[in-house]
Amino acid sequence: MCDMGGLDNLVANTAYLKAQGGDDKEMRKRRRSLSLPKPEQCAALRTSLEKEYESLCEKQPIGKKLFRQFLASNPEYTTANDFLDELHEWDLAEGAAKDKARQNIINKFCKADSKTFLSFLTGEAADKCKAVTDKDFQEVMMGKVKEGTVEFLKGKPFQEYMNSPFFDKFLQWKEYEKQPITEKYFYEFRTLGKGGFGEVCAVQVKNTGQMYACKKLDKKRLKKKHGEKMAMLEKKILEKVNSLFIVNLAYAYDTKTHLCLCMSLMNGGDLKQQWDPGTHQSKIDCKDSDLKGETAGTGAYMAPEILKDIPYRTSVDWWALGCSIYEMVAAYTPFKGPDAKKEKVAKEEVQRRICEEEVKYEHKNFDASTKDIINLFLKKKIEDRLGCKDDDPRKHEWFKSINFARLEAGVIEPPWVPKPNVVYAKDTGDIAEFSDIRGVELDAKDDKFFKEFSTGAVPIAWQQEMIESGLFDDLNDPNRKESAAGLDDEKKSGTCTLL
Repeated sequence: MCDMGGLDNLVANTAYLKAQGGDDKEMRKRRRSLSLPKPEQCAALRTSLEKEYESLCEKQPIGKKLFRQFLASNPEYTTANDFLDELHEWDLAEGAAKDKARQNIINKFCKADSKTFLSFLTGEAADKCKAVTDKDFQEVMMGKVKEGTVEFLKGKPFQEYMNSPFFDKFLQWKEYEKQPITEKYFYEFRTLGKGGFGEVCAVQVKNTGQMYACKKLDKKRLKKKHGEKMAMLEKKILEKVNSLFIVNLAYAYDTKTHLCLCMSLMNGGDLKQQWDPGTHQSKIDCKDSDLKGETAGTGAYMAPEILKDIPYRTSVDWWALGCSIYEMVAAYTPFKGPDAKKEKVAKEEVQRRICEEEVKYEHKNFDASTKDIINLFLKKKIEDRLGCKDDDPRKHEWFKSINFARLEAGVIEPPWVPKPNVVYAKDTGDIAEFSDIRGVELDAKDDKFFKEFSTGAVPIAWQQEMIESGLFDDLNDPNRKESAAGLDDEKKSGTCTLL
């Protein structure tokens, strides 16, 4: 007898993996129908857009790219830009390469007779630049000289940029960024998992081929469980964050039945699937979180101040990191213990242990350094906890093998990379379906909330997608020929789309 469940899973996986491989032929056809808004359509945006240097020229990928193209038109501006780039490369370099980069910067930018001397610097920054030595290089160049260079670019170059065709082009992209986002913007593929309010599925942007994980929140389920405030908070936090180390939000939109958050697709699946319990110790970089004002989180990782209703900020994140490090070594959390999988530990008992008991190290793989950092992260009092005393946890011995500058720049080779022909998710048949919600009706107040939630593309993630997919170069090509006819919305590629 044919295993229909297994066949459905195979078809879903095949379509999903094929989508990740891309379909360049269809993509080219679709892109020929695309075009940026005309410059005259951007007049209102030109007036309303906040003219802030960091946002326009550093944080937003397309803005940064176009600003750099503008700088290339002036030798002095190019020198300033090249200096900042080379200083960044020096900061990431190691060993002999770092020494060579330092000497090159001194000879190229700090010698008065050099063609690329930083002649735009004035006052103390100029004096320190001319007198810099190997010994004080980091203090001088990463301090006053870097600051002076950035201040220079914020002045005349920035003002000229905003009156240039490059800024006009940026406004066209910003207007394009505001396009309405609906479910028709994506192809939808297999279910990857489920959350409290709906499933998580893989989706693909039709015009770029970019894959995302789409978290779908059932509107009626959300209303029944009074989860609107939590959903909006999650969305607002995610759209403000841009990091290599957590999922980033790219789109927020709604369908007739769901609110949708499209986030980074982690092809490797759940972290717990990728370590060998009890033998592998992972090193994690932890970012500060936002202010908390209520009880939230997973019980086994909650800090004492949460349970005692004490106001808190990032202290709870350092506590949770300590719990996570412990779990990666022992394969169980510190306040549930090794027998938790055999016999469930009551919620109240876990909370009592968190508030009253010290951590026990029964597993053989805890070394001295690991025990020490866990103990410091799991201090009951906030003022005693690592990360809460104006200290830097990254300086602890446990992190000594990590170059954080290189890690944050994304240049360290990962120890494990997902295989391109493997789907790291449960079989579709093993992911339980949600039951229908009855007795809940949506009204005008709900519609207002859904509209506030559905803000479309998130600027940094969307702009990065435009650049990485090549669409930025395609639509900026002055020799590009556009086609008035696009692809039929219902036309599909060779991939199988499962709805």
